[in-house]
Amino acid sequence: MHDVEAVVLVGGQGTRLRPLTLSAPKPMLPTAGVPFLAHLLSRIRAAGVRRVVLGTSYLAETFEKHFGDGAALGLDLTYVVEDEPLGTGGGIRNVAGHLTADDVLVFNGDVLCGTDLRAVVATHRDTQADVTLHLVRVPDPRAYGCVPTDPDGRVLEFLEKTPDPPTDQINAGCYVFRRAVIDAIPAGRAVSVERETFPGLLAAGSRISGHVDDAYWRDMGTPADLVQGSADLVRGIAPSDALPGPTGDALRLAGAEVAADAHVAGGTVVGVDAQVGTGARVVGSMLFDGAVVGAGATIENSVVGAGARVGAGASVVDTVVGDRAVVGEACELRGGMRIWPDVVLPAGGVRFSPDV
Repeated sequence: MHDVEAVVLVGGQGTRLRPLTLSAPKPMLPTAGVPFLAHLLSRIRAAGVRRVVLGTSYLAETFEKHFGDGAALGLDLTYVVEDEPLGTGGGIRNVAGHLTADDVLVFNGDVLCGTDLRAVVATHRDTQADVTLHLVRVPDPRAYGCVPTDPDGRVLEFLEKTPDPPTDQINAGCYVFRRAVIDAIPAGRAVSVERETFPGLLAAGSRISGHVDDAYWRDMGTPADLVQGSADLVRGIAPSDALPGPTGDALRLAGAEVAADAHVAGGTVVGVDAQVGTGARVVGSMLFDGAVVGAGATIENSVVGAGARVGAGASVVDTVVGDRAVVGEACELRGGMRIWPDVVLPAGGVRFSPDV
């Protein structure tokens, strides 16, 4: 893998994750104690790749500010900024001038995956493919791009979100490109690899291979998936070398305070200087740095943003609480609610039950 380079596309605005992405790009959101991108970079390094090019756009400066030149990770990082959105194909083409390898691993920056990257590259080389796609099998492929293959692993077509998919194999957002294919993508405009590049290659008779496996995979594009992915990392279900502590039922970062009788479990992360009060119950959730959970409060499958406060006896289930927001005592939040940063909900101000 010394002669393989990697490209990670991290330019998206992460609108499905708002309000969390108002202050940070999606790949920089704290996930199992570190920015999500750190987990992907750890997987790339573990595979033996050392040079990574990041295609950035939204809040681009935050990436280099955190990761620098990559030396601390054992990587050589290069940053390329998109001045305007270029799509997946355009984003890959935009970094072409910074690539030197003939085989290039390309990743969508919002996918958490446990696949064997060496095996994906091996499939690419063994089949002498122009492009190789990592494909995973999912129970319900209707919400994804489906990719049927023949018995030799050759990709037959690309079907975007069809209601009656002919296969359970979906595009997992990890590819291997021959450098010549990248150079042939039109420059200076938006290009979708799924809708333009790959279908065009098939029409031209190029070899596109599929590497199919049952590895861990999750698209981290929604709050529910972000929370579940973080919990899976903490519990060791999803692999990563970037976890800032041992795997287990919970991860407590520096300065975190958890009352002796509080229940914290299910892969919960308690961020730096965060506090969990007496009798509180926090399960499968993410408490960002400086978050405070009051006595007797319940937090389940939720995100409590940096510096946010959840009052005593409040219930927060399947909810995102933005940075510095305040959820008053005895409030009840659930069902995908999103509280924007700095919003203050008074005690008992939001309820689902009448017992005030």
